[in-house]
Amino acid sequence: MLAEVNLPLILLAAFVAGVSPGPATLALAGTSMASGRGAGLALASGITTGSLIWSVAAALGLGAMMLANAWVFDLVRYFGAAYLMYLAVKAARSAFSANAAATRSLSGGRRTLYAKGLALHLTNPKAILFFGSLYSLGLPADTSAGDLGLVILAVGVLSTVLFHGYALVFSSRLMTRLYLRMRRWLEAAFAIGFGTASLKILTARLQAS
Repeated sequence: MLAEVNLPLILLAAFVAGVSPGPATLALAGTSMASGRGAGLALASGITTGSLIWSVAAALGLGAMMLANAWVFDLVRYFGAAYLMYLAVKAARSAFSANAAATRSLSGGRRTLYAKGLALHLTNPKAILFFGSLYSLGLPADTSAGDLGLVILAVGVLSTVLFHGYALVFSSRLMTRLYLRMRRWLEAAFAIGFGTASLKILTARLQAS
């Protein structure tokens, strides 16, 4: 039942990942700032589509594991916890680094920018690792296909709002400079968020034992 799915935790982890500075957000910042709001929204649409594809792939893969063997799903949960802890350490190191994050501007028409955004996300193998970790956070092993679909939809809506919101915000040079100036504080918050999510997986397993 959907009541057994920890949807708030899944959405919180997805939100933290979505706002974390990375290739997608930096490309959105540079493109929106250099080419305007329309170009940024086109790029955001491609990135969102890529995110949805990885999300569905990860969910279907986990669903197959759930049906096959419970121990395989437990293994995925531990792997997810380890990967989220890796993201926490990476964010913490970035927070202590004085190097400024560099934006990346992509050029082309709106169709071209959509394709580039899609390619940007689909060629990032870490994306499916993240989504696998994400779903291992709050999905019990007996999650139904219908509930899984609702979770995918919720994460998809969140990704759409975040990436397109970024395109709108980054079309303002002032907001972009403010975002990059706050990068280290944001990375510190992301490190705490990813670390907490990782520990949540491990402690939930220990409590269930």
